[in-house]
Amino acid sequence: MSIQHIKASLYEAHKALENLLSNQDTLESIERASELLVTTFERKGRVYSCGNGGSMCDAMHFAEELTGRYRSDRAALAAAAISDPGHMSCVSNDLGYEYVFSRYIEAHGREGDCLLALSTSGTSKNVLAAARAAKTLGLNVIVLSGRESPELEALSDVYICTPAGSYADRVQELHIKVLHILIELVERHFFPSNYQVDP
Repeated sequence: MSIQHIKASLYEAHKALENLLSNQDTLESIERASELLVTTFERKGRVYSCGNGGSMCDAMHFAEELTGRYRSDRAALAAAAISDPGHMSCVSNDLGYEYVFSRYIEAHGREGDCLLALSTSGTSKNVLAAARAAKTLGLNVIVLSGRESPELEALSDVYICTPAGSYADRVQELHIKVLHILIELVERHFFPSNYQVDP
């Protein structure tokens, strides 16, 4: 019985990945997002990332692989996930959880920086608030969502939607794949020697 569930889960994930692979519009959005990240770093800007729950973990994962290491050694890239416990508990307590990301952007974001905002539902109030704050301050906004969200799309420079069924886990699996691709494309631009021999 458990093998049946394992196979069903893997098949569902495989189907979601195939759907992403066959969606030319989404692939082009991923390409545009990578170009926006490259431009941000070329202009000495910073990239901020945010999300809730599993999406926060993905936002942190994305940032640490830019500041730290992805596949091979290279110089650090300026990125930060909005995940500091002191900041988040202070803002949540004093202003409300809706403002935990936007308040950080107000404090640190500068024109020419970039916000990468993740929301599997497309309706996260604090992600919407962050995108609004970012646009007000002149940041570029990349949104990675799991469902169509006209409000988030209107606030974004690049909107990437990866629907993958009824549950957030499948969406998050596609999101981490997209994030890894974005990091790879940034690295291929700035550090091509790391990719002279592909496996």
